[in-house]
This record gives sequence, C-alpha cells and structure tokens, in this order.
Amino acid sequence: MTGFVRQSLPALIRSALPDAVYEGELPDVRVTGVTYDSRQLQAGFVFVAFQGYSVDGHRYIPQALERGAIAVVGTEDLRNLEVPYIRVADSRAALAELAAAFYDHPANQMTVIGITGTDGKTTTANLIYHILLAAGLPAGMISTVNAVIGKEVMDTGFHVTTPEAPEVQRYLTRMRAAGLTHVVLESTSHGLEQHRVSGCGFDIGVLTNITHEHLDFHGSYEAYRAAKARLFTMLAQTPEKDCGNPRLAVLNRDDSSYEYLSQVTAVRQVSYGFDERADLRAVDVRYESDGLHFTAKGPDFTQEIHTCLLGAYNVSNCLAAIAATVMGLGLDSQIVQRGITSLPGVPGRMERIAMGQGFLAVVDFAHTPNALRAALTAARQMVTGRVIAVFGSAGLRDREKRFMMAEAAIGLADVSILTAEDPRTESLDEILAAMAKGAQKGGGVEGETFIRVPDRGEALRQAVAMAQPDDMVIACGKGHEQSMCFGEIEYAWDDRTALRAALAESLGVAGPEMPYLPTREK
Repeated sequence: MTGFVRQSLPALIRSALPDAVYEGELPDVRVTGVTYDSRQLQAGFVFVAFQGYSVDGHRYIPQALERGAIAVVGTEDLRNLEVPYIRVADSRAALAELAAAFYDHPANQMTVIGITGTDGKTTTANLIYHILLAAGLPAGMISTVNAVIGKEVMDTGFHVTTPEAPEVQRYLTRMRAAGLTHVVLESTSHGLEQHRVSGCGFDIGVLTNITHEHLDFHGSYEAYRAAKARLFTMLAQTPEKDCGNPRLAVLNRDDSSYEYLSQVTAVRQVSYGFDERADLRAVDVRYESDGLHFTAKGPDFTQEIHTCLLGAYNVSNCLAAIAATVMGLGLDSQIVQRGITSLPGVPGRMERIAMGQGFLAVVDFAHTPNALRAALTAARQMVTGRVIAVFGSAGLRDREKRFMMAEAAIGLADVSILTAEDPRTESLDEILAAMAKGAQKGGGVEGETFIRVPDRGEALRQAVAMAQPDDMVIACGKGHEQSMCFGEIEYAWDDRTALRAALAESLGVAGPEMPYLPTREK
C-alpha cells in the first residue's frame, strides 16, 4: 500500500473520530488498513460496520474478529467485544474520515475537481481530464467507468456508482505517489449522500444537471437535489493547500437547480449555459457530421470550440469543462480547445458501431428520461431516416421512470423496442407492461410505433432487421456497462458487443457471438 502512514490505533481514532464514544484505553498497535468488507479484512485492520441496502454490517463483526480486526467501529450499542468498539453517529462518515486519515489525506496535496449531476458526469470528467493533459498538468481521474493513473487504467465496477471511501482514498494515494497534481473525481448522489467522497478536499465543484433519477433511494427530488448540493457545501470546508485552493462552484444556468444551488453555495460561483445571464455562454452552435462547432463567450475571452461529441447536451458539458479550467484554474482558452478536440469520445456515450451496414448504429448510456430525450433528439439531428430506439428500465429502481422514459421516446423515436435492462428480482413482464402504458400515453400504438421484446439480444436483432439506409439504431441504457442483472446473478453483457453481433449476423460477416441472457430461453 504505497503512500499511507502507519499510524497507531489511538492516533488514528483520535484524529479521525474525535467525538466517538469508547470505553477504556485504545491499545498502542499499528493499523494496517481500514475496511467495511469483512471478506477483505486482514490482520491489523479496523472494521467499520454500517447498514447497507439489504445487509447490516454489524452482523459480520464476528467474521471480522476471526480475520484479525484490531478495532470495530459501528452505530449499535455493543459491549464486551474482544477488541475496542468505537461507537459513532454515522458509520459511513466515520469510514470516510478513517480512510482519509489512514492514507494521510492525499487530496490535500492535489487540486481536486468534483463533477456531479444526473447526466453528463462521465463525459464532463473526461473533457476536463483531457484539458488538464493538454495543459501539461500531471492529472488523474476517478470516474464511474474507470480510474486513470498515468498510463494505468482500472475498472471501478460493473455498475455505475462512486467507489466506497477506502477505494477512493487508495486511488488518491496512488495518484499522489505518482506525482500527480490534479484529480478529476466523478461524484454520484449515492457517493455524496453516503460520504464516499467525504475527505476528498474538493477545490472546484461542477454541476451538469439535476433531473428525475434515483428517487427510489433518495425518496424525493428535493432530497436528491440536496445530496448533489453536498459537493458545493463541501467546497467551503476544504482546508488551505500549498498548491492553492480555488473554491469555485460551476453551476448550470439552464438547469432548474440553479437558483437552489446558487443560494446554498457559500464560495465563489460561475455559471454556464445558453441563458443570456450565464457567465459563460455558447453561441453560434452548429451541429455537423463531424461533431459540434460553437463559440464559447466568457467574461474576458472568446474561443471557437470543436468536438467530435454529438448532441446539444454535449455543448453544455463542454461549457462546464471550460468554466472549470479557464475560469477556475486560469488555463488559456486555446489550450482548453486543444484538450476538448483531443477527446476521441467516451465509451458507451453516443458510441458509433460500424460493421459495414448501410445505416448508423449507436450505443448510448442514456438511462434517465432526460438523458433519453437528449440522446434521441441528437439522433434526429444526425439522420434523415428513421430513429429505432432499443431501451429498457431497471428493476428495483425508481418505478415512475419506466413510464416516463417510454412516454418520452414515443415523441422522438419512430420505433421504440422495449426490452430488458437489469430487471433484477422484479418481473420483467411487469416492467415492460408499465413501459407500454407510458408509450401508449405518449401516443404510441403497440405493434406500430412500439413493441415489447424481452430478450435484449433479440431486440437488437429486430432493430437491425428493420433498419434501412439513412436510419439509426440506437441502443440506450447500458452504455459501457459490462453486465446485466437477472435475479441476483450478473450475466456478462456489453451492448456494443451485442450490437456488433446483431449486425454481423444480419450482414453475414464475421463478428462476436451474441452474449447470453436467460431471456433467450423464453
């Protein structure tokens, strides 16, 4: 574990958890790690127990002790453990503080740029990362897709979420050890609410947008918005750094969240958007075959921008990146343009799939109503023929979204094929029925403008079969993800591989096999 400080247990607990309750003296033993997962625990670790989605970590304290835990942190009133028990009000917050302290607060030696929002986080993070590289700054990135440290790229998980606090701090420590000076850190609402990015010393916070998503977890739009706002309230808590501390909030002037966020943010703010009141605006926008062209107009600079990215929403993502780097870090706008141009695209974001077919085939991660509308609007601008959309809606997640996504698609796609997307333990047929009701409310006619095809592989085959020259087939919802969940089993699945398989079959050319899903048997 390169870069961490071997602290004694008393020193670590007293520095990270000064208000914790524990009885007696803490033994003067060395801490070798901090974890919430008893399976990863090794001798000398501190085990932090918290209530998860379906499992209470306090149940695994015996296993943690068997594996050599030297202390346990939790919220329950427990006594007579064979090791010190430290009781806290919030185990997740304690985990973040312990992890940051164990690794000696690596974020305090780097400039940290946090990105949050419903849609566009990963694209904006990649734009900022490429701008930093173009400026010659040693930079790293932690996104929901991967972590990038120099030439090393590491996956951060099957599904989209911010890694847990110990993993985030471990990545930051490796970046510090590698001599990186800047970090781009994508921060989901779950990551913010559950303290996964607490202790990350944010210097600049960037908001893409806040739309309907994750209400199953947060309970309401207001609670979801408040979780996103944590990134901006945390800016004022960042300690002074030798490398500087801009403490800047970059807010979307076009988004409905702007007024709320501008009021709860106590640090310097800049806004971006199409709105004439924005500090940074996009004008003269042109949507062309090679991507987007527009002029970025700031308070004291004007810069022509070109990117291979597609869709009006990517104009906003570019503006967010420009605001963070030009107005936040003081980089030259021409360098910023070079960085934006250098980004070849983002995996699973309007990613073109070409196997020699006579129509356009695209995979996009759009999995919210707003993102689906944006993707399909971009699709309409790219082709003169029909737009054939393949998408689903996840099980054990916000149920209202199923109805909303299908309703939104009917007005933008010529044909919508409703299919599986991580049904988990829910009935796929019931999910598709709810989506069908949304499609019908939007004016769709089943069998004409939309159909239900439970097996996603077969849905892609049917989309490819009906596509004609000048049409587009767009598979939405999975993007870069590498699995799909049925029941409690993750099956290997990549929309890009599956779409290539469907195209290869249709064209009679060599290509990958269609990945297996259990719906194939039905």
